[in-house]
Order: sequence, then C-alpha cells, then structure tokens
Amino acid sequence: MPPWLQEQIGKLQQSQQNLQSIMTQKQHIEMDSTEADKALEELKKAGDDDQVFKHAGSILIKSTKKELIDELEEKKELAKTQIIVLSKQEERIKASLQEQEKKIQEMLKNPTQPGSNNTQK
Repeated sequence: MPPWLQEQIGKLQQSQQNLQSIMTQKQHIEMDSTEADKALEELKKAGDDDQVFKHAGSILIKSTKKELIDELEEKKELAKTQIIVLSKQEERIKASLQEQEKKIQEMLKNPTQPGSNNTQK
C-alpha cells in the first residue's frame, strides 16, 4: 500500500475514533440529563416539609428541596449546552469524514495523476 494512502487511511481512522468518542460523551451526558429529569420529577412530588438528601460520593447529605431543584436544573442546563457543543463537533467530524473518504476514493481512482497530492513528504 503506498505511503500516501496509508497516511490518508490513518487520518480517516483517527477521525472515526474522534467521532466515536464524541458520540459516547454525548450519550453519557444525555443519560445524566435524563436521570436529572427523573430526579426533578420525583423531587417535585415531595412535600415542602419532607426531608430530602443528595449524593455526595458514597454518602447522602441532608438538603432542602429548593437547593436540590436548583442544582438539578443547573445540571440540566449545563448538559444541554454540552450536548449542543458535542453535536456541532459531531457534525463537523462527519463532514470531514465524508471529505476524507471522497479524497481516498479519488486517490485510488487516479493514483498517479499530477496534482493529486500523492507525493511523499
């Protein structure tokens, strides 16, 4: 396999790994957001005088309903922002992957064509 093709395939594989990483991060954040939704739903069912607790590592700490609602809503807002950023990155990488695949296909069709950037570095 020519070095120029190996290089392009390597770049393509790196982009695919980046895409997979971004998609995994996005999925984790979406799961956290869904979990926060469920917690908010249950918390809103609780009475104002009911005792509520939050996780802090492996222990529970007594808190107030309002504090927990505020924290969960802030967590959801942060997750929303992160999802937007990751979605934009995902779109850019997908577009880049399409371009890289197209470039590799062109190189394979015309491996010795002048101006095809197939020169070794």
